[in-house]
Amino acid sequence: MPPEAAGAELHHRALERLYQSAPVNSLFNSKLTIPGEGRARLVFTVSEDVYHAAGAAHGTIYFKMLDDAAFYAANTLVSDRFLLTTGFNLHFTKPVRAGEVVAEGTWVSGKRRVFVAESRLIDAEGDEIGRGTGTFMRSHIALSGLPGYSE
Repeated sequence: MPPEAAGAELHHRALERLYQSAPVNSLFNSKLTIPGEGRARLVFTVSEDVYHAAGAAHGTIYFKMLDDAAFYAANTLVSDRFLLTTGFNLHFTKPVRAGEVVAEGTWVSGKRRVFVAESRLIDAEGDEIGRGTGTFMRSHIALSGLPGYSE
């Protein structure tokens, strides 16, 4: 494996650890995997405790899954700084019910300061249930100083 490929692999595994170490993620049954540069995949198990009064997952759950997938897809291209979400548009296409949901994130553009990534949610039946596009900006926060990233 070339040194740059080995470095990217280490960065991807560190981002996966960073995701798991974030306190908010202890509230969700979810797992991040990064299959390659510009891509992220999250598997969530949605349960009834996140339902709104009409019996489906609250929109905050859509946002969490879509933002996380797009964010991590973009952050695969940045190995020194944590990115910040500066904007996010989302579209709901089907109610989320209890069960497994996959969030797939893909980097779209940007390699310096501002990054654009998109994501989509797929339910257990294979239907797209939501889609989003986010913009992310480099912060002054070093990835190496964050719990989980450096291990």
